[in-house]
Amino acid sequence: MITPELVAIAGLVAIFAIAMWRSLNMGAVALVAAFVIGVGYFHVGPAEIAEGFPGSLFVTLLGVTYLFGIARANGTVDAIVGSAVGLVRGRVALIPWIFFLLAAIITGAGALSAATNAILIPVALAFAYRYRINPLLVGLCVLNGTNAGGFSPISVYFNIVDNVFAQSGVSIPPAPIFLFTFLANLTLNTVAFFLLGGRELLRRGATEAQSGQPDPYPGTSSEPSGAGGTALATKAATWTTSNILTVALLVGIVVIALGFSLDVGFLALSAAVVLAALYPQDSKRAFEQIGWGVILLIGGIVTYISVLQAAGVIDDLARSVSTIGSPMIAALTILFVAGIVSAFASTNAMFVVLVPLAAPLVLAGDVSTVGFVTALCIAASAVDSSPFSTGGALIIANTEEHLRDKTFRGLLIWGMSMIVVAPILAWLIFVLPT
Repeated sequence: MITPELVAIAGLVAIFAIAMWRSLNMGAVALVAAFVIGVGYFHVGPAEIAEGFPGSLFVTLLGVTYLFGIARANGTVDAIVGSAVGLVRGRVALIPWIFFLLAAIITGAGALSAATNAILIPVALAFAYRYRINPLLVGLCVLNGTNAGGFSPISVYFNIVDNVFAQSGVSIPPAPIFLFTFLANLTLNTVAFFLLGGRELLRRGATEAQSGQPDPYPGTSSEPSGAGGTALATKAATWTTSNILTVALLVGIVVIALGFSLDVGFLALSAAVVLAALYPQDSKRAFEQIGWGVILLIGGIVTYISVLQAAGVIDDLARSVSTIGSPMIAALTILFVAGIVSAFASTNAMFVVLVPLAAPLVLAGDVSTVGFVTALCIAASAVDSSPFSTGGALIIANTEEHLRDKTFRGLLIWGMSMIVVAPILAWLIFVLPT
């Protein structure tokens, strides 16, 4: 017997399968599926389908990725990276943590996680080679840092989660979500640090780079450090007026958004337009870095889910999920699904699909809003360290050839273990006590 729930799930599976099979944007496929299934089966009109496109989320994603594009085009990102790596001065134990913090800052400022990884992973792996550090450790530090900053009030991940929960009538406080997810990823990174050679790095102290190896950061110059004349390549970071203004605007957006509860999307877009007007030479390159693909992806998936909501399918599925044993078991089930799906598919899309199913648990008061949302964010993002993710693939691609197989196996073990470890620990720490 064909039921509406079966049609909805089959459509979702078809969206993922077609997009992956033909390398299409999943959002475009989802928009077509929303139209075909909405009109043909659920009898939802085209106008109502179009109303399901998330306008507020569109503004948010446009604003934060445009602003980050300007920050990258005007050299602010380079200045931040250059200043940070210059602090290392041969202290090899700091190198992984520098890249963890850089990833958190850049992603927290509104960069797409894929953009952060593309910027930092090649640089981080070059440093790992130059200073004889396990490339898996440095690579994981970037990925964990990306997730640590991924749920700041102006980040892409948080705004997707916040907007989709808001559509279900759930309000999320941004500060505790950011704090708890940051601490969780900081803890994961600490574990990775000591499992993958951190003790040996601490014993080495300040050390010289391997002679004759390529410069880990293009355009750097060798300067003597204060640690026994140790040589270290550091980028001469030049902070211009536009760089300082960009950082000031980023900080201002966070303060205003948290203090006055104003829309992050419009704040970010306003800041981007101000910078573009003051420095038009950066505007064109920045515009090209807007995350149009992600905007289409999220917009399409949200529109498809809105069709299912209009047809009452989401409510029926949510009631089915809530009857899985106790609410706590239902919550754990959702966390496991989040981890499994996100390990092999888009984390952004996963949030859009699962949040409507999770919202009834929160609305009914069966689980804590902050606790469950935090656990969901951790379970879905921790698995991004698998070699099948964009970040994982970048690590493998930038690892020295003789270490590539070992790094791949390490990423596979770590990423697949996160499918089990992250949901269980997140549930035990953030959901069960409530």
